[in-house]
Amino acid sequence: MNPSCRRFRWASASGVAIAVLIVPALPVAQATVVSVVMSGLDSPRGLAFGPEGALYVTEAGHGAGVVQSPETDPRCYTGPQGGAQCYGATGAISRLWRGEQTRVATGLPSTAMSNGTRGTGPTDISLAHGTYVTIGFENDPTRRSAVPLIPELAGFASLVHVAASGKWRFVSDIGAYEAANNPDGRLTDDGLPHLDTNPYGLVAFPGGHVMTDAGANALLRVRADGDISLVAVFQSRGSTPPRPSFAPVDARNFPTIADAVPTSVVLGPDGAYYVSELTGVPFVDTRANVYRVVPADEPQMFFIEDACLSGFKMILDMAFDGEGNLYVLQHSTGAVQGTGPGVLIRVTPDKGQSSMCAQYQAGSRTTVLSGLSRPTSVVVGPAGAIYVANNGTSFGGGEVLRIERPAR
Repeated sequence: MNPSCRRFRWASASGVAIAVLIVPALPVAQATVVSVVMSGLDSPRGLAFGPEGALYVTEAGHGAGVVQSPETDPRCYTGPQGGAQCYGATGAISRLWRGEQTRVATGLPSTAMSNGTRGTGPTDISLAHGTYVTIGFENDPTRRSAVPLIPELAGFASLVHVAASGKWRFVSDIGAYEAANNPDGRLTDDGLPHLDTNPYGLVAFPGGHVMTDAGANALLRVRADGDISLVAVFQSRGSTPPRPSFAPVDARNFPTIADAVPTSVVLGPDGAYYVSELTGVPFVDTRANVYRVVPADEPQMFFIEDACLSGFKMILDMAFDGEGNLYVLQHSTGAVQGTGPGVLIRVTPDKGQSSMCAQYQAGSRTTVLSGLSRPTSVVVGPAGAIYVANNGTSFGGGEVLRIERPAR
């Protein structure tokens, strides 16, 4: 833990001791120059550089766009939060190459709210050995076959391969794995598996990919032939003991337990995988963690006390630079919920410490860029500049920002 952080402990109304992490305001990087390099995007999500040096961004799409009567439109169905979700093949991949922005793949699955915002579809992208993309869902995977008027829902909760021509094919059905295995073990009030799948972060390894399923609270290994195996599970509502939400005791009746919601997975400078988490409602500040995962022969269980790095809120993505600095992208700020602007934080390790986690725990944190609007991804470019996907839930207003290498 950063030595400037302080912990206070008190007893909640239920008598359970709750520790609260108080993190002081972070210093701000100097001489930060920001420019917009891509614009007009539909719910931009994952960023990655290709081997030729081009920048790619996935677009979760705008579903069916603006739908005037979603309650009667056959393209719409009831989403997991009770509102309408409308389908349209508007997911895409856009590329920035030599100053020109082009959509290089279109027609990928997408659902969105009836106004075209908050798309769900293409999420993260890996270009290490071909183009692979996670397709999210944020729902019970059995719902894909429960809406007969939208058979295209079968394409969600999957890993796809996109050819150079822009044509794409399914590689693996992540939703089916959740339905068959329910790795986080959560049950409904009736004692049945509580299913939720949302394929999210993606990183390549020789022979396949490692990916997060944010809905399943799991880290998965997907081999080139589509075979799926479980690498890790993160403490959540279905765990024993369940993960506490650390919610304040007030009139809003926030839940007392929460999910991990693992988001990005990146390869660290030590060869281990680092996994970030969004956490679940009410998204309490300082409670999002980063875990260091070294795959073992058997699946591993990670509790919050196993975190490599803590003290964040609603992490959606991370990236290491060539010097070992870790960039952490928070989707939002504020004490609870997701109402505040997003922020990009740089963690500079103290390399005098013995272990990798100790280096980042004892390292310094600097705000690189604040005031972001629903940021969703961060990547470090070949020349050291930092790129951030911003306005990540917008219909046509998404953008990619370039941040010149901040002064040390």
